[in-house]
Amino acid sequence: MSMIAIEGMEFYAYHGCFEEEKIIGTSFIVDLYFKANTTEAENSDDLHKTVNYLEVYRVVKKEMQISSNLLEHISKRILVAVQHNFPAVSWAKVKIQKLNPPLGGKMKSVSVTLDTDF
Repeated sequence: MSMIAIEGMEFYAYHGCFEEEKIIGTSFIVDLYFKANTTEAENSDDLHKTVNYLEVYRVVKKEMQISSNLLEHISKRILVAVQHNFPAVSWAKVKIQKLNPPLGGKMKSVSVTLDTDF
């Protein structure tokens, strides 16, 4: 079993509870970790025997393009989409950071981390 990580995916998206966030948007960073059996890929050096990182990125990107109020909701959607599209994945964890959130003070980010067994 291997742990695969796709870290620091950057997206500009329109998530948030405030109307301004849905109009102006902001930057997000997504980290995704998942486990899959990669024994065949390790032995064959064949991309078709593992989870294709490009395809995983495309699934995350698609979910990030759908406006939501809550990071929790986006996180769950990403995990469900990963489970649906990549049956070889047995576990996944996603962390979404919203950069410069409009909370009335200066801060780098807020984030939600969610994981699940499939």
